[in-house]
Amino acid sequence: MTHGTGSQGPVADGRHTVVVGGGLAGITTALALADAGVRVTLLEGRPRLGGLAFSFQRGELTVDNGQHVYLRCCTAYRWFLDRIEGAALAPLQDRLDVPVLDAARPAGRRLGRLRRDALPVPLHLGRSLATYPHLSLADRAKVGRAALALKGLDLADPALDTQDFGSWLAAHGQSERAVEALWDLVGVATLNAVAGDASLGLAAMVFKTGLLSDPGAADIGWARVPLGDLHDRLARKALDSAGVRTEVRTRVTSVSENVNGGWSVQVPGETLQADAVVLAVPQREAHDLLPAGALDAPERLLEIGTAPILNVHVVYDRKVLARPFFAALGTPVQWVFDRTEASGLREGQYLALSQSVAQDEIDEPVAVLRERYLPELERLLPPARGAQVLDFFVTRERTATFAPTPGVGRLRPGARTKASGLYLAGAWTATGWPATMESAVRSGVGAADAVLGALGRPRPQHLFEFEEAA
Repeated sequence: MTHGTGSQGPVADGRHTVVVGGGLAGITTALALADAGVRVTLLEGRPRLGGLAFSFQRGELTVDNGQHVYLRCCTAYRWFLDRIEGAALAPLQDRLDVPVLDAARPAGRRLGRLRRDALPVPLHLGRSLATYPHLSLADRAKVGRAALALKGLDLADPALDTQDFGSWLAAHGQSERAVEALWDLVGVATLNAVAGDASLGLAAMVFKTGLLSDPGAADIGWARVPLGDLHDRLARKALDSAGVRTEVRTRVTSVSENVNGGWSVQVPGETLQADAVVLAVPQREAHDLLPAGALDAPERLLEIGTAPILNVHVVYDRKVLARPFFAALGTPVQWVFDRTEASGLREGQYLALSQSVAQDEIDEPVAVLRERYLPELERLLPPARGAQVLDFFVTRERTATFAPTPGVGRLRPGARTKASGLYLAGAWTATGWPATMESAVRSGVGAADAVLGALGRPRPQHLFEFEEAA
């Protein structure tokens, strides 16, 4: 067991909160509470922190389980990076620029770009759309009209959650090609669902916030170091400095309310006493730990579906891609990132393919995936045709995100439960965001805020600055 023995945090009073789960939601909750002077114990069943955004060793390579990106509009995750002193390790683009290769077009005419100008919304994307070669002239005009209609939707309207995005796009004149070459290009990566399977509420939130709120909102950021450096090593250091006691390899077996109103948290060989407990674990785990009566309809947590992401990792003996990343059309390949430097690879090139909506492929044997993806990469990247593949492997996250299906909004609970002193956090809770790192951090801030309110503690001002920024 590892004990955080930090001493720089504010002096804690007698109040004690146990946070169950060491993903981004749990780390955020713990840091926010410790910053407000609450004594915190963070418990994580795995041997590391970071939840579903982590790294592992494969020989000399440090491999991320999947490629995670964030946008400039992800103000909570940016606060988190600042708080753990990791912002410089996951920089943002100066200006949105997404190269899009269409494998079905003849060589030399394959490349299109989605980029922004320094103009106000929605003109910031006007020139890019006007010259985007993957859409017909008619489609480009209709995309602009649909974007304006999307901008007019009220995200607070619960009716949006009952409709699917695909039907809405069709009703607003979007062709199958426009959906493939634009709406799903962005939506699949952010929602982990195709338009027809996604809640209009969540899709509208993504596009309104990312593309239609502020000219720079969709600028992309990603870690230039392994995710474990951020979400485990730096997060652990920040927790230690804040005085949080962090225990990994520690699985919570039960959470129960005491007669005096406090809480008992059972782990193998120990019972922890707490004034408040935050369950920052996936929805099924939260369901199994919830005491009777804590939620009106706890079975709703089990109705929140999950969606997989498959990650394909290829190491070549030479450089085959000159860009840091690209998105692809006309091929099973979705998004490809150069992970060479971040992984510590000294020669050759390491590419990671992030394949969302991977329901049909998540259990395919590696040999089948190899036969499918290597020829596709050669089709997209001519230099790959003469290159030797030194390593090919896959990582599978079968429950990578909650499924953003129509109707999921009414299933997502808020931070507070009906049990006094028991709170929920996780990207799957009612943050208004799809299952992203941003949603996880926001949920942690919300849970910490609820705990502080119940304990009668003031909110630390710096923590909630991002809400104003948003």
